[in-house]
Amino acid sequence: MGILYLVPTPVGNLEDITYRALRILKEADLILAEDTRTTGVLLKHFEIKNAMLSYHKFNEHQTVDSVVGRLKAGETVAVVSDAGTPGISDPGFLIAREAVKADVEVIALPGATAFVPALVSSGLPCDRFCFEGFLPVKKGRSTRLSALAAETRTMVFYESPHRLVKTLAQFIEVFGIDRQTSVCREISKVHEESVRGTLEEVHAHFLETEPRGEFVIVLAGSEENKKKSENA
Repeated sequence: MGILYLVPTPVGNLEDITYRALRILKEADLILAEDTRTTGVLLKHFEIKNAMLSYHKFNEHQTVDSVVGRLKAGETVAVVSDAGTPGISDPGFLIAREAVKADVEVIALPGATAFVPALVSSGLPCDRFCFEGFLPVKKGRSTRLSALAAETRTMVFYESPHRLVKTLAQFIEVFGIDRQTSVCREISKVHEESVRGTLEEVHAHFLETEPRGEFVIVLAGSEENKKKSENA
């Protein structure tokens, strides 16, 4: 049996990659890459030459059986996404699940992911939190937000620049204008920035300043419901 490695890659600064990740990428028999062009730039930077296979949300169901076959034959496979940790709002879950089913060893390396720096630098409680990733774009979006209205833990969301202002407006409708938030963009990149304050204040900021880059929204949980649960 081979080994399936889930290898985090930098979300910004290339120095964020670990020595272990570089070694695995060099030694693997195959690298599954969300976009071989993006991963190719990373490999070239670190002078790594290795075989790559495209593995993304549009072909993972067609690819997974052959990859598991290679793992069962004894090959070592490393999975990378364009940035961050595979499986966190990126391809990786399906191949990990099928490898586990096939009794193949699955090892996830610790490393870069966007939401952890945004969470711990937000100033909001991070002892307990829930990661929501990207909300549904259309169907199920309102239902999901309504279900989170009473959530007492800090919530973490991913959002794209062209939907950020609309999302913050929806958050105001569901969570209220005074709910504390931290909106972080371009984690570990040159233009990294966090905008903190109430939902009303942060929404107003991005109405005036065009959102650019990829965003992580960290939102405080419901204090009212937290107090109710503590007094129950």
